[in-house]
Amino acid sequence: MPITVWGLTLAQALLMSGNILLVSISALVGKELAAHPALMTLPIACQFIGVICATLPAAHLMQRLGRKTGFVVGNLIGLLGTWVSLQGLLLTSLSLFALGTFLIGIAIGVGQQYRFAALEACAQPLHARAISMVMAGGVLAAIIGPNLAILSQDWHSASPYAGAFYGLFGLYVLALCLIMMLPLPKPAVINAQAQIRSYGQLFAQPLLLAAVASGMIGYGIMVLIMTATPLAMNHDQHDFSATAYVIQWHVLGMFVPSFFTGALIRRFSTRRVILWGCGALLASVLVNLTGQGFWNYWWGLLLLGVGWNFTFIGATHLLTFSYQPAEKAKVQGINEFMVFSAAAVGSLFAGQGLVLLGWAWLNLFAIPWILLVAWLIWRLKEQPEEQRLAPGTKHQAKE
Repeated sequence: MPITVWGLTLAQALLMSGNILLVSISALVGKELAAHPALMTLPIACQFIGVICATLPAAHLMQRLGRKTGFVVGNLIGLLGTWVSLQGLLLTSLSLFALGTFLIGIAIGVGQQYRFAALEACAQPLHARAISMVMAGGVLAAIIGPNLAILSQDWHSASPYAGAFYGLFGLYVLALCLIMMLPLPKPAVINAQAQIRSYGQLFAQPLLLAAVASGMIGYGIMVLIMTATPLAMNHDQHDFSATAYVIQWHVLGMFVPSFFTGALIRRFSTRRVILWGCGALLASVLVNLTGQGFWNYWWGLLLLGVGWNFTFIGATHLLTFSYQPAEKAKVQGINEFMVFSAAAVGSLFAGQGLVLLGWAWLNLFAIPWILLVAWLIWRLKEQPEEQRLAPGTKHQAKE
C-alpha cells in the first residue's frame, strides 16, 4: 500500500480524534449554555452544517487546485474554529460556541475527502482496502479522543471542558504538518470534451441511488442515536467517565471493523456487507429498547458503530462505480452534501427528539429508515458492481 495511504490514515486519525472529542463534550456544553432544552444539541448541529457547507466546494476546489491545497485550507479553518469555540465556552455564549463548531465542521467536511484522496494514490483493485485503511485511522482516534476529553478536564480552571479545545488545537496542528509533508497526487487533467451527466441522469442509476441512501441513512441514524446517548446517560445518572467510555467503544465499533471490511467486500460483495450493516443497526435499536443500564448503552452503541462502518464503507465503495472520471467531483461532492445533511438533521433532532419522544421512541423512529436502505440494496441483486452502471456507460470509474 502506498505511503500516501498510510499518511492519510494517520491524518484521518487526528481529524476523527477531534471529532470524537467534540461528540463527547458538545452536547454537555450545549446543555450548560442553552436557554431551552431543544437547543442543547445546536453546537453539534452547527458542526454538521459546517460539514455540509464544505462538501461541494471542497470537492470542486480539490479537482482544480489539488488535494494538498484543499486539506491545508481545511486544517487552518479548523484551527480558527477551535479558538472561536474556546472563546464561546469561556464567555458562556452558546452562539459563539456554535459558530466555532461550525468552522470546525468545515474542517471536518474537507477532511472527509481523505478517503477519496486515498483512492487516487493506488490502483483500482486496492480501492476497497484503501478506503478501509483510511477509515481504520479511527481506531487510534477512539483511544485519543475520549481520553483527551477526560484528561483535559483539569487543564483550565474556568471550565472542565475548556482544556479539551487546547488538545483539539494541538491535534489540528499535527494534522496540518502531516498533510504538508505527504506526496499527494496533483490535480488530474480532465478532458474538456468529456460529457458530464446531469444529476437526474446520474440518480437514474439504481446503484448510485442505493449508495447515496446507504451513506445518508447509515450516517444519519448513527449520529441521531450517538448524539442523544450522552444526554440520555446523563438523565439516567451515569457519570461523565461512563459516558466517555461508552463513546470510546462506540468509536471502536465504528473503526475496528475497517481492518477487515475491505476483505469482506472483496469476498462477499459490497451489497452483502451493507446488508449486514443494516442488520447491526437494527440490533443496536433492539438492545437500546431493552433498557437504559450501562451495558445497554455500551452494547447499543458498539453495534451502532459496526452498522455504520459496514454501511458507510460499503456505500463509499459502491459509489466509485457510478461515475466517469470527469464526473468525480460532481458525484463525490453531492454524495458528501447529502450524507452530511442527513447527519446534521440527525444531530439537530437528537436533543429535541429525546425531550419530546423519549429514548425508546427515538430508537423506534430509526427502524423504517434502516429497512429502506436494506430494500434499496437488496434490489440491486448479486452482480459485479461494474456490470450495474447506467445504460450506455461502458467505463469503470477510475481515480
